[in-house]
Amino acid sequence: MKQEIFKNMLREKGLKVTNQRMLVLELMAERPGQHLIAEEIYDLARQECPEIGLATIYRTVQVLVDLSVIDKVSFDDGFARYELGGLDRESRHHHHHAICNRCGNVFSFQGDLLDTLEQALLDRTGFLVTDHEVKLHGYCRECREAMEEEQDGKS
Repeated sequence: MKQEIFKNMLREKGLKVTNQRMLVLELMAERPGQHLIAEEIYDLARQECPEIGLATIYRTVQVLVDLSVIDKVSFDDGFARYELGGLDRESRHHHHHAICNRCGNVFSFQGDLLDTLEQALLDRTGFLVTDHEVKLHGYCRECREAMEEEQDGKS
């Protein structure tokens, strides 16, 4: 299933297909929408491969990031997080995040709302945007409702 896709992805990038790389990719594919730190990937990997080391996980994710097989994202919380991106550059360009200021939950969403802005920038300045990252900060539904209840309780 996804194993063949991952193997082909690695080979197309000129990488050897190793057990560690396959394990990291499979673990991330099993958790769509999650943004894992290296230590979380390590904890998950040890369940399947107890002898794997944290340094191996760090090296593996760095190689995969360098070759755009996975994405490294930051939510301004001091942690580097990793996610399996789209299999092609176009789908990766349209992937954004909304971050709740209260609970820290991260919501991924697809769609490119910046096409018009990018085209205007190209038309006016000749600057061609090849990628962008959108992080929206605010409050999720649950936190907004809890905040409203807290406010009502004070009134």
